[in-house]
Amino acid sequence: MGDDDEYTGMNEARTRRTRITAWVTIIALILVGGGATVLALLFG
Repeated sequence: MGDDDEYTGMNEARTRRTRITAWVTIIALILVGGGATVLALLFG
């Protein structure tokens, strides 16, 4: 059980880093690639 306690902080950091990377990727794809298409569909 001692090993689990050691890796808890690392797991949280990894989850946070993965979440940030995913959001940055999504935003970049929207802005660069699909942003114009999405805006055109929304606003005609």
